[in-house]
Amino acid sequence: MLAACLSVQLLVACDHNHTEEEEQETAYPDTGLSKYDPPIELTFVREGEDELMKALPGETVADNRWTRLYEEALGIKIKYDWVEQGDLYRQKLGVALASGNIPDVVKVNAEQLRTLTNQGMIQELTDVFDTYATPLTKKVLSEEGTGPFDSATIDGKLMAIPDTSSSIEGAMFLWIRTDWLNRLGLQPPSTMDDVLMISKAFTENDPDQNGVDDTYGLALTQYLWDPVMGIGGFMAGYGASPTMWIKDASGKLVYGGIQPEAKSALKALQEMYRSGQIDADFGFKDGEQEGKLIASGKLGMFYGVQWGSFVAQSSRKDGAIAAEWQAFPIVSVSGEKPKVPLPFSTYQYLAVKKSYEHPEALVKLMNLHLEKNWGETAEYETYYSTPQPVWKLSPVTPYPLMKNLEAFRQVEVARRTGDTSLLKDEAKAIHKNIEVYKAGGADRETGWGWERTYGPEGAFSVLEQYIEHDQLSYESFTGPPTATVIEKETVLRNLQIEAFRNIILGRPIEEFDRFAAEWRKLGGDQMTAEVNQAMVSRKP
Repeated sequence: MLAACLSVQLLVACDHNHTEEEEQETAYPDTGLSKYDPPIELTFVREGEDELMKALPGETVADNRWTRLYEEALGIKIKYDWVEQGDLYRQKLGVALASGNIPDVVKVNAEQLRTLTNQGMIQELTDVFDTYATPLTKKVLSEEGTGPFDSATIDGKLMAIPDTSSSIEGAMFLWIRTDWLNRLGLQPPSTMDDVLMISKAFTENDPDQNGVDDTYGLALTQYLWDPVMGIGGFMAGYGASPTMWIKDASGKLVYGGIQPEAKSALKALQEMYRSGQIDADFGFKDGEQEGKLIASGKLGMFYGVQWGSFVAQSSRKDGAIAAEWQAFPIVSVSGEKPKVPLPFSTYQYLAVKKSYEHPEALVKLMNLHLEKNWGETAEYETYYSTPQPVWKLSPVTPYPLMKNLEAFRQVEVARRTGDTSLLKDEAKAIHKNIEVYKAGGADRETGWGWERTYGPEGAFSVLEQYIEHDQLSYESFTGPPTATVIEKETVLRNLQIEAFRNIILGRPIEEFDRFAAEWRKLGGDQMTAEVNQAMVSRKP
């Protein structure tokens, strides 16, 4: 969401007076950016981008600035076997995978990757990646260590290129309406007891001063692990990591969702729900539906990631509600600085069909995508944001996983020194948006969310505190899914969500113990044994 709004300056163009060979050697001497002559075709399937296309007249999913660049610079003609939207895309992809009718490159999840590997439908990419990935690509895809590649490695073979996603972007913050805090004479929380007290006051003490009992302390959605308005940050305050494999005191991997800390957090949420601090209908609402309560000025707190500011911004629409929000660090029961769970976030992979003759073409696409957005010949305004998110037009979309934090650091230096000359493309655009907010005027609100995320007291300033105090807790298991994980994980995750939701809604807290026992019996114990064995096998 943040990336979709960034922009910078166009840099370079090719001199068409040179021969093709001279162009290739001058612009891209790296093997990973060499051009096919004659051109080759590479087929994909993908989800459509209808809304984006409406904003880009003259471009289509099949014919746009990215497809033309790939053909002109690399000699790769991008073709799509089919393009569908949303659920229909997922259904059609499932049929294609089951029938073996896959394109040259297909984006799959970990379970699908294992299945395609077992069926011999895709090819190993170990040597391909080592040979053709540029230094920039290797750097970017390894920013979170070996985990993403470990998860794509089956029986010692790299079977796909991980579509890496940033785990650090999953860090949770507590977003609070500070105008309500001030109005009720409250201070930001230092402990979970403070969080509970603030939630109660936001619910019972008429913080919007309309004389009606119509406010709630904490926002939740039906899908409990949502990045905004989920329960992950709240549960971390009780020491729980409910969706992660973590290490116990002996160093053994255990699943966080069945540990006693999760039970304590659920008991607290149950009490909040019972006393009307949580929307009675949250169990039927997705993020968009629950977000309407924020937009209407009826909610005072939610846990969420850094772009939660843009959800909070809905409560400032047209200036009708003078809502002020700020991101605060999550807190713990004891008052000590809690660990901030960062679930492993790479969940998609790009696999190449067994029969395709040029598997390195996939790596070349990734190389050029990174080069034209973050390399020495970057044309950021042309290929990343116009400010429309034109990066979405590409069939591959790798990005530097720390780019938003790095942009914040650049903006922070500029803020302290007054020197904006060192601001790079993304940071320059963010700084500009913040300056619009600070300047006031008719366009002020367009910069509010950016300031709340990247400002001196924004979410990223809190993230820097997490880093400084060693609070970030990355998931302990990042290998490929085991046989039982493939077979049982979806069922067990659904079982967990149902049990947790029912407890919050009022089922006896003992329901947690029954859930934990059923989780272990239905495959959890076997999963635990397998992931521990996998960890032992991976040790040098």
